[in-house]
Amino acid sequence: MTEFFTIGIVLGLSAGFAPGPLLALVISETLQHDIRSGIKVALSPIFTDLPIIIVTLAVLSKLSDFQHILGIISLIGGCVILFMGYESMNPESPESEFSDTKPNSLAKGILANALSPHPYLFWFSVGGPIMSRAINLNVKASIAFIGSFYVLLVGSKMLLAVLVGRSKSFLNGTWYIYTMRLLGLALCILALLLFRDGLKLLGIINF
Repeated sequence: MTEFFTIGIVLGLSAGFAPGPLLALVISETLQHDIRSGIKVALSPIFTDLPIIIVTLAVLSKLSDFQHILGIISLIGGCVILFMGYESMNPESPESEFSDTKPNSLAKGILANALSPHPYLFWFSVGGPIMSRAINLNVKASIAFIGSFYVLLVGSKMLLAVLVGRSKSFLNGTWYIYTMRLLGLALCILALLLFRDGLKLLGIINF
């Protein structure tokens, strides 16, 4: 059980701090709104990954053309992330951040995570086999792996939201605008990478 607990910690930390659309969105939502918004984005894997695990295992058991499905998901995800990047590159002034407009941060996080191929690839190539081994050993081992993985995955992103939120007071006026535009550019680049991954999975390009 200790082995699976340790594996969950290592994988959770590496996934939590790995550059990607969800990490950029945590920072973006925290700066645009508040720490709570960033934490909502950080919590999104809890809502998306269980269905992803179930769907992935079901698809793998019935279909051989799994790469094409991932490719389509990746292309849709690229469109969503590109739109979020466009929004971040055109931020409202800091004075307007306390408006009545709801940020819908959790919905954005769920969309970003569900439409990224990375969770599917992780559970298909890494998480699934580890879970199978853990379940074959005993229930406690599988709980140790899942629990430690998600505590560290979500916890690391929540910690980042808190750190970014506390430094938010230093980002006002011009610095705020430029920071949001930089994050928007990062999201757009990540969207292009998702487009590339999708086209590769569909066999349209090979680089």
